[in-house]
Parts: sequence; C-alpha cells; structure tokens
Amino acid sequence: MSAKDAPPPLPEPLLVEVADSHTHLDLQSGTVEEALVKAAAVGVTTVVQVGCDVKGSRWAAETAAAHEHVHAAVALHPNEAPRIVLGDPDGWSRQGAREGGGDSALDDALSEIDRLAALPYVRGVGETGLDFFRTGPEGIAAQERSFRAHIEIAKRHGKALVIHDREAHADVLRVLDEEGAPERTVFHCYSGDAAMAEICAAKGYYMSFAGNVTFKNAQHLRDALAVAPLELVLVETDAPFLTPAPYRGRPNAPYLIPVTLRAMAEVRGIGENEMAEAIAVNTARAFDY
Repeated sequence: MSAKDAPPPLPEPLLVEVADSHTHLDLQSGTVEEALVKAAAVGVTTVVQVGCDVKGSRWAAETAAAHEHVHAAVALHPNEAPRIVLGDPDGWSRQGAREGGGDSALDDALSEIDRLAALPYVRGVGETGLDFFRTGPEGIAAQERSFRAHIEIAKRHGKALVIHDREAHADVLRVLDEEGAPERTVFHCYSGDAAMAEICAAKGYYMSFAGNVTFKNAQHLRDALAVAPLELVLVETDAPFLTPAPYRGRPNAPYLIPVTLRAMAEVRGIGENEMAEAIAVNTARAFDY
C-alpha cells in the first residue's frame, strides 16, 4: 500500500463526544464494526449512514437497525434520478452503463424510499437535492421531480431532509421555498458562500461542514462557517471522500472528524470542547435521536 492509499493516523481524541452527520460506511474498507470502534476511540460515537440509491438505502436501514449508534438516511441521490429515468449509456455518472426505465421506474424507486423512510432507525431522507455538475440539462427534470418527492416524504414521516447541492444553490433554495421545507433540513457538505449561509440561517436550515472546509482553496466555506449561527452547524466526513488537510487524497473515515472539528473551532475562534458540545447537541436535534 502506498502512503497515498494508507489510512491517516488516529487524531488526538476529542474530550466531548460528537456525531459524524454524514458518512458512507458501505464505500469504506473494513467492517462497520471496525469503523465504529476506531471512531469511538477518538470521541466520534454516533454516525449517520446515508443511502444514495435503493440498494444503499436498504443497507443503511439494515445497518442502523443492527447498531445502536448508527442512524440511517435514505434517498435517491440527485444523479441517481436521471440514471433511473434516462439510463446511462455513456457512463457519465461513473457508475457503469445502465438502461433507462422511464418515469414509472422512478416512481417504483421512490415508493421504496417512502417505505424505508417510515422505519424507526431511519432518521433522515437524503441525500437528495440537485447536482448540475455531472448531470446534463436533459437530466434536470428527473432530478427536480425526485427532489420534490423526497421533500414530501420527509415531511409526511417527520424526518430530517438531507440535501446534496452541487452547483445548484439558487434552484435548491427555490424548490425548498416552493414545496415548503421540512422542519429539520440539513445542507450536507455545505458548499455555498457566506451570503447563502445567511439565507440558510434565516430559514433555520442546518449547515454541515466536511473536510473540504480545511482546503486551501475553500476560503468561501470558512467565510460561511464564520457567519453561520453556532446552533445550526454540524460536522461530517462524507467518507470515504473529502478527507481533511493534511490528509487530502487519502481515504476518509468517521475517526477523522476531530481533524475537521478542530479546524472549524479555529475558524470560529472558540475552543474545541465548545465546538464539540454545540455540534453534539445540534446533530441530535437535527436527526431527532
């Protein structure tokens, strides 16, 4: 294993236990149990496991049912919706070629997400939203239809809505306004600027910051974090992606939350314990556990 592929070392443990508000244990190496033990050793005692398609959402629900400190979120990722409807003949999604099934296939997938969202271990509906980075214009209608359906599902079941917003800020905010956002709405891997953070704050949306808040080229994220109300701030890994500096490019996992949290405390000019206490309370409130 090259140094680039090697897992980063365990950080100093946090003194206040926190949650990783968004992770993909199914995409990480090793077992769920190993990941949870490693995370707990540094004070990360709870994780929210997030589904991106029907199969992954079923897995998230099963994993949460089996582990007391794992909560699930279930959804069709914004890029999954156009793949279901239109297919993926040229592999734009980087997930292999696939036949399209039309609108009825999307309806079938959404009804399964609806069924899963009713389960007690499922605390969120997400990650859903809009992603104009990878999907071409022909896929936008399917994304928006799927997003609106997820908002309705979250509200009907009283679950948190977990939003994936990539290069689609204005449209995500518009759809939330048009549909009426659920009581608890989380912008996962917050990617907007300070002006958008003020809009989210006014609406009571949670903003979850990932390892990219530590990247040199991400001053806009630090500016957003600086103005976000502390009671609306969460932390996440989005593991195995977005590993915080100085380990960027190596595999991410929930045990690396302390690295990001310490960087966030520095941006806010507060101690790491104060940051951790706020995040622990906020995550439990956002996901109602």
